[in-house]
Amino acid sequence: MEIWDDQDWLRNFRMRKTTFQELCTWLAPALQRQDTHLRPAIPLEKRVAIALWKLATPDSYRSVGHQFGVGRSTVGAVLMEVVRAINSELLNRLICLPDLDSVMAGFAALGFPNCGGALDGTHIAIRAPPHRAAQFINRKGYFSMVLQALVDHRGQFSDICVGWSGRAHDARIFRNSYLSRRLQ
Repeated sequence: MEIWDDQDWLRNFRMRKTTFQELCTWLAPALQRQDTHLRPAIPLEKRVAIALWKLATPDSYRSVGHQFGVGRSTVGAVLMEVVRAINSELLNRLICLPDLDSVMAGFAALGFPNCGGALDGTHIAIRAPPHRAAQFINRKGYFSMVLQALVDHRGQFSDICVGWSGRAHDARIFRNSYLSRRLQ
């Protein structure tokens, strides 16, 4: 990874190396680990890279483990650890409702007057959960969870709501979202 140029970083991690390093700096307080007498800790950058690789590619845990020289269970543990750190450290800092007047002005300049954001949901395919599997089958016939996102006139996320089963209707997800409560 140290010899890759920006194109290699974009192709493999879907971000530039400087963005990766900034992400590692932000996540360091939550992810810093100390070596023990039994074994050295996996370096922070390697753990973030493992998680991002898994999130950015359809590779299996085994394949990602081979890529980084760790076991399958380590890939799973690192992935959950990094995702939790992203949620706790970055979600409120990076995804927040912007100034509505500037967003409306931006949409008006694009030909959409009186628009405060673009809202939509997407289905993220998942494996069938062992319990309540029928609740996760969406209208297209596969198991999924729904991600609802609000973006501003520049396409930047201003709000996300994730975790609803694939069977849930978009209106129900919106009614129960933080965004809906805030707008009321």
